[in-house]
Amino acid sequence: MKGAPGFRRFAIRGATTLILSVLAHAAVLPAAHAQNLAVDGTFSTTTSGGAAAAAEFGSTNNGFTPTQQLLGWTTAGYNFVFLPNTADTTGSTGQYNALTLWGPANSGANAANLPLSSPTGGNYVGADGAFEVSAITQTINGLITGQNVTVSFAWAGAQQSSFTGPTSDKWTVSLGTVSASNPSQSTNVVSLPTEGATPWMNQTFTFVATSTSELLSFLATGTPAGQPPFALLANVSVTNVPEPAGIGIFLTGLAGLLLVAQGRRTAAPNKAAGRPVQRTVRLPETRRQYLPVG
Repeated sequence: MKGAPGFRRFAIRGATTLILSVLAHAAVLPAAHAQNLAVDGTFSTTTSGGAAAAAEFGSTNNGFTPTQQLLGWTTAGYNFVFLPNTADTTGSTGQYNALTLWGPANSGANAANLPLSSPTGGNYVGADGAFEVSAITQTINGLITGQNVTVSFAWAGAQQSSFTGPTSDKWTVSLGTVSASNPSQSTNVVSLPTEGATPWMNQTFTFVATSTSELLSFLATGTPAGQPPFALLANVSVTNVPEPAGIGIFLTGLAGLLLVAQGRRTAAPNKAAGRPVQRTVRLPETRRQYLPVG
C-alpha cells in the first residue's frame, strides 16, 4: 500500500517513545524509594548541630555523662565516636580518659587492617561488646507498614589497645519489637588474634515494617570480658524496598505497548492484502497499462 512504510515507521517511532518513557519511569521508581531514612548514619553531627568530636557519646552511663549526644542516636553504653585517623593515635575521650584501638600507628601485632576512617572517609562508632554494654538506637520514621525495609551498614572488629588476648565481635540488629515473626538478625562472629583488627565488611539485613515508625537497634556483643573487644560501625542506611507490584505495573504497561507496536506494524500489510495487486504488463502494442491481477 502506498505510504504504508512511512506509516509503519511513524507508528514504531511513536511506540518506541512511549516504551522509553515507561522504562524511564520504571528506573526512577526504585530511586524514589531509596531515600536513607536513618538520621546521621555517618555519626558526624551532634544534637546541637555541631560536628561530632572523638569522644564517648550518649546518655548517663555508670554515673558518667558523656560530653556529646549524636543527632538521632541514643545509647547508655561504653560507645565512642572515632574521627578519621584517631583510633590508633589520639583516640576518643571517655570516662576513663582517652581510649585507643590497636592499629598500625601503635604497632598492634595483628592490626594492620584497622579501619582508620569509615569506608567513605568519615567517622565511625566503636562499641565495647563486653563492658557497660548498651544498644545504639534510633527511631526510624517514614516506613511503610507491611513493606520490606533494608538496613545496610559497614562493620569491623578491633581490640582496645594496652590489652592482649584473642577476642570476638558481632553486631545484633533489630527493627521494631522483636518477635517470632520479626526476629533480630546478627552478623557473623569474627574471631581476632591478640591485638587484632579486621577491615570493613558490608552487611545488609531485610525486615518487614510493622508500623510507620520503628526503633532501630545495634547491639555489640564481644568476648571475653577484660580484653576489650570493640565492634565498629559506619555508614548506616535504612531504605524502603519498592513493592514488586509497582514494578509489575510498569512491566505490564511495557508489554501492552509492545503489542500495540506489533499490531500497527502488521496492520498495514494485512489491509493491503485485500486489494488487487497492480503491476506493469507489456501489451503487444508495446504500450504499458496497469491491469488488475487475480
